[in-house]
Amino acid sequence: MSTSDSVYQQCISSSCGDTFAIGEALVACDQCGDLLDVVYDWNRLPLPSSLKEFEQKWSQRGDPLNFSGVWRFRQLLPFATPEKIITIGEGQTLLQRADRVARHIGLSAGRLFLQYEGMNPSGSFKDNGMSAAFTHAHSIGAQRAACASTGNTSASLAMYCAVTGLMKGVVFIGSGKIAYGKLSQALDCGALTVQITGDFDDAMARVKEISQKLGIYLVNSVNPFRLEGQKTIIYRILESLDWEIPDWIVVPGGNLGNSSAFGKAFSELKELGLIDRVPRMAVINAAGADTLYQLYDRRSLRWKNGDADMCIARDYYQELDAQNQKAETIASAIEINRPVNLKKCIRALEFCDGVVRRVSDQEILDAKAQVGAGGLGCEPASAASVAGAKLLIEEGIMGSDERVVCILTGHQLKDPTATVAYHTTDQEQFDRVLGQRGVQRASFANRAVVVPNDVEEIVKAIQLYS
Repeated sequence: MSTSDSVYQQCISSSCGDTFAIGEALVACDQCGDLLDVVYDWNRLPLPSSLKEFEQKWSQRGDPLNFSGVWRFRQLLPFATPEKIITIGEGQTLLQRADRVARHIGLSAGRLFLQYEGMNPSGSFKDNGMSAAFTHAHSIGAQRAACASTGNTSASLAMYCAVTGLMKGVVFIGSGKIAYGKLSQALDCGALTVQITGDFDDAMARVKEISQKLGIYLVNSVNPFRLEGQKTIIYRILESLDWEIPDWIVVPGGNLGNSSAFGKAFSELKELGLIDRVPRMAVINAAGADTLYQLYDRRSLRWKNGDADMCIARDYYQELDAQNQKAETIASAIEINRPVNLKKCIRALEFCDGVVRRVSDQEILDAKAQVGAGGLGCEPASAASVAGAKLLIEEGIMGSDERVVCILTGHQLKDPTATVAYHTTDQEQFDRVLGQRGVQRASFANRAVVVPNDVEEIVKAIQLYS
């Protein structure tokens, strides 16, 4: 499917642009240290004449590659030969019209859609990228794979290691910085879990060093092949909309892998003439982990055709260090101060005429409750997209009749502690889990009704509250 002439890795820096073979396991440019892209010479590769051609793949879903919601689009990520592709059925996700949530945020009926990535095998969007990264790792003969994680990446890595038996998994987590629903997955699947003193940013720094020192394949989204898999979230959204382009894509911003991948997906589709326009993109930070917002919205960090002034980011990070400021949000999946894909994200924002906003933990949990009441439970980080869309409508940036897709990144059972605390009747539990994060109220709580163990009293309660 691919040759060294048609697929390669390339530094994203305009002043460097060095290239590397796809057989190399790299997470940064050897020359300048910048991020890498997987680049395709499309003139040398077979391409669909239209996106509708991909619909035929589903009729051939007896083939595991066509069943996969990642690899049925393999013509648009053609870096691996079919026999090396690793799939365990990832990408069987749902785009749901969500009128109840639309009313809550101020959109007209039929204009809001929720892309539910919690239906992936490990319960989050990470499986899209992990399948691609694992495929690359398998192609080059890797024996071990590692990641730093706030939870979802570790769960996905551990699952792919366990199901395939091809590699041993090593997971780095920070102290007290991972939801039990996610940690349990990594432990159950047998990954070696290394907990270090510090947060995700500390774990990320250490896993880079250890992976290089021991020759372990790194699967975090700094790995360019991870993002190739995450592009397919966009393909499935377009497929579900009968290949019509929405007006907005709204995505939570943590390590900024999804926003970077989405920008690359739309850029390539436009370059290939498979779409005639691109949607706007909104990246939503949690207020307690708002690096992108601070740099993009407040300090005007921009892509500038690959010549971004990254001194702006370095100065900001020095300020964080001087103040000993750590990320702090109930949305643990995006509790990251130093997003590794920052530069790719600002490139995507430029291409998609994007905006960046931040929302409080209060707004995130209220949005999460509305998503749940509409039938799709999600982890807190997912709800940042919905809270962000609500804010953009209130600001008049997003129109009430525009068609909006919000990405729900993970399943609600990833972090049940936050959900139960929000709905609890136990004020002490609420304060312990949420109050210290600045959450003052549960605006849409569905609290249990306490009644005596008596049939008549139970009947009265059901009649009163239903």
